[in-house]
Formats: sequence, C-alpha cells, structure tokens
Amino acid sequence: MTRYSSIITRRGAIGSALSASVLPAIGHAAPVWTKAAFEQAMHESGRPVSLTDAQFDAIQKRKPGAMKLIASYLKDHLGSADPAVLAAFEAVPREYYHYEYPEHRATPGDAYEDNPKPWALGYGSALSDYLGQAYMTQVCQPKSGDITLEVGTGSGFQSSLLSRIVKSAYSIEIIEPLGKAVGKIFAPIGYDNVHTKVGDGYFGWPEVEGGFDIIIVTCAATFAPPDLFKQLKAGGRMIIPIGQPFKRGQVLYIYTKDAEGKIHSKRDIGVFFIPMTGAIAKSTPLKQETVPDRSAADPAPRASE
Repeated sequence: MTRYSSIITRRGAIGSALSASVLPAIGHAAPVWTKAAFEQAMHESGRPVSLTDAQFDAIQKRKPGAMKLIASYLKDHLGSADPAVLAAFEAVPREYYHYEYPEHRATPGDAYEDNPKPWALGYGSALSDYLGQAYMTQVCQPKSGDITLEVGTGSGFQSSLLSRIVKSAYSIEIIEPLGKAVGKIFAPIGYDNVHTKVGDGYFGWPEVEGGFDIIIVTCAATFAPPDLFKQLKAGGRMIIPIGQPFKRGQVLYIYTKDAEGKIHSKRDIGVFFIPMTGAIAKSTPLKQETVPDRSAADPAPRASE
C-alpha cells in the first residue's frame, strides 16, 4: 500500500512510560529480540543475514520514532490509537520482513523509515507502508478470540500483526514462490498461530470450519468475491480495496455481516493497491439485484477522504 496526502493507499519500543501505562500484554509472546535472535530466525527461515552490532542497533533506535508516528497517525485519522494495535506493532520486528525474495537479499536497514512507503519483495509484490498497515489493522477491530483471513500474504507482516492480537490468523498467497518462502518465516519467531497456503484468495479458505471474524484483502479487487462473504461470520468484518488495477480511484470498503446474515457496506478512504489476480480476472461481479449493496458491484469507485 502507498499513501497520498491524507488518503491511505497500498501493498524497539515506544517510550517506557507509554509501554507501561497504555500497551496491553501481548497474548502470543515471542523470544526476546536481539541481534543473535534475529540472525538465528533469519537462518531458520532460509534467509540468512549478517549485520554488525552497530547496524542492528541503528534499526532498533529508529523504531520508537516509527511507533510515535503510528500512534499520531491513528489518532489523527481514527480519533484514537488502539492500544492492542500499538502493542502488536511493538511486538513484531519489522526488519524481519524486509527481504527481496528473487534476489535472496535481506534489507533490514530499510525498516522504520521516517517517510513510510512500500518496499519491493519481488514477484510484483510489496511490503506495504507501515502507516497504511496500522490503519487497516485498527479498522479491522481485531479481538483476542477472532479468527482472521488475509488475502494476499505478501511479506507476512500484516498477518503477523493480527496474530499478536487474535486467536488464529490465516493467509493465502497466489504467487507460489513467494507464498512458499514466506510460509517458512513464522515458526522461527514463535508465531505458531499463523497459517498460510499458496492458493487463489478469490475462493477464500473454505476448509476453515466456522469461517472468519475478519477478512482483510491486501490487493485491489474489481469487486468483492462472493465466496468471501459466505465465509464471513455473523458480526464479522471484511476490509477490501475495490477499483481498477494500477489506477487511482480505488476505495477501501468495509463490509459487515449482521446477525441475520445481511451485508452492509461503507466506503472508507482512497487507496492504491497492487491488483488481485487469479480467478477474479475471469469472473464478473454479481448482478445488481443479488449484491447486498450496489457499491459491491461498482468496478471503479471514486476516491474519497
């Protein structure tokens, strides 16, 4: 995700006082993050890295500034920063996800940049900018007992964030070499509640019994896939960018399903994501009379604040 002006677009620590007074305990603990732990986890994930103590320390010193920026951004755009979202961002070591897969090259020095932006992963995919990811995570309203589905694993960072809050996080990646490689990064850092597979997210993950409390799509779809609505639990939320590939005018939609199974939609902010590929390119939107809200069939909604 990239961002423009005050509109979001696509794919360490906070100060000790803030940590002590605001951030809740993370339900899924990870090992203490040191340079040795980082290098060991990278090695176990098949992505060796070597850096000096000074390089590792420089990355960690940038993290508090990024955390303050995230907190300020969420407050400005959503009225407040969810402590659980902030805690998740503090818990997840972003430098672990900076990697260019086709080149087999770790890029941890790019983490926590002052001017947040997306970073290339290869295969046409990207690690989204961290302000956009913070916004989408909070809009999802994740809770400790939730089961989530992400369509578009990418770097794995988004599902890692959710996994620090929710019960289980599932994620699907359509790009096979990326999906297989990223699927190996979670176990080395103790994220045993993240489940991934290579597949077409258009069809969701129907084998997960009971469906999902949250579905987050991190690629731009021309319409909301009907199978995702079927797999959304009553009371659940689906966050999805809708619009044409590689064009401005994409809009983040928030869909909710009520107790009776009726779908409600809300246009949120203007976004710019890489396109969803696979079956959606061969499919057409549901006819208007069968769509819960006309906006779900709108192929190119205009950007809105």
